[in-house]
Amino acid sequence: MKKMNRAIEYPIYPTAEQASLIQRTFGCVRYIWNQMLADHNEFKAPTDIDFTPTPAKYKKDAPFLKEVDSLALANTQLALNKAFSKFYNENNVGYPNFKSKKRDKKSYTTNNQVPKGGCPTIYIGDGFIHLPKVGNIPANLYRLPQSDWRLKNATVKQTKTGRYFCVLTFEFEIDIQEVQPSVKRGIGLDYSSPLFYVDSEGRSPEFPKPFRTAEAKLANEQHKLSRMKRGSKNYNKQLLKVQKLHEHIANQRKDFLHKLSREIANSYDNVCVEDINLRGIASGLRLGKSTNDNGFGMFRNFLEYKLGEQGKLLIRIDRFYPSSKMCSVCGYIKDDLTLEDRIYVCPSCGIVIDRDKNAAINILVEGVESCYAALPKAG
Repeated sequence: MKKMNRAIEYPIYPTAEQASLIQRTFGCVRYIWNQMLADHNEFKAPTDIDFTPTPAKYKKDAPFLKEVDSLALANTQLALNKAFSKFYNENNVGYPNFKSKKRDKKSYTTNNQVPKGGCPTIYIGDGFIHLPKVGNIPANLYRLPQSDWRLKNATVKQTKTGRYFCVLTFEFEIDIQEVQPSVKRGIGLDYSSPLFYVDSEGRSPEFPKPFRTAEAKLANEQHKLSRMKRGSKNYNKQLLKVQKLHEHIANQRKDFLHKLSREIANSYDNVCVEDINLRGIASGLRLGKSTNDNGFGMFRNFLEYKLGEQGKLLIRIDRFYPSSKMCSVCGYIKDDLTLEDRIYVCPSCGIVIDRDKNAAINILVEGVESCYAALPKAG
């Protein structure tokens, strides 16, 4: 049995009083983060020792912190500690920044506590979700957890369009039978900016391109916004229109990626992809709009956890592996292949094949071989 987590996001509809308390909690969480970060910087400068105080230290000088959920403040401390740990131990991770009321996301996380013989602090009721301090919040419970799932925590967040959501994280045990990777039951995916990907069978999904589809409308709404006086009522109304359009585009993309990743995870035992630098592709090759519209990085994350729930693997091969230049039949490497060459013609064996399909086949074979090569040898 293996322990796994599953999160379900519910739209919630707080009353005016509940929304006011949630907004104060957002502010207190941001206040704690900024104060702890400032104290850390002030203490570290003369002593060169990492130091992060606890939220309880600030309640004397800021009594408004006592009005909100204390676990939300404690989780902020854990998040800051995690940010510092990533900064010191991982590459390409920046130093933690101060949070802004205007720019940063509004959210907080609180834990579910079950006192002995008592009622849990977070639970799902008949059409509502109960949260500490806030009480019963009306919610759209479109999907209920299974009876053996244990509620761990809840994250309350607000989008830029003003909508509230509550993300409940559940823990459960599942008996997973690990599936051995194979070329026959697997699939290779070669990333393509215009087509999203080409698989080892030569197929590409019908990607809706949500940003490209709405680009003209978005540009028109943003142009109207630029002509208005910042801070006026008309400016705020138009800003909300732009934000709703951005949110709609993001929801379309996320919905498509969830459905596609679920279909692939149910159909194949292993999926092989290149561990490519999508940020470098977006900036270096002037493919920023197409790359960001695709959301291929999010797609890989969805695939990884959906395959993992079934004991299957997402295999990432090295980004410098010559998947496009290598012939998938004889292994000949064509060094003079350019980006303009969309058809691969092998001078050794004479095969003529689509460039992306050839790369996807190589990715699949290399992924399966590298997976078995990593296993310890017997004897």
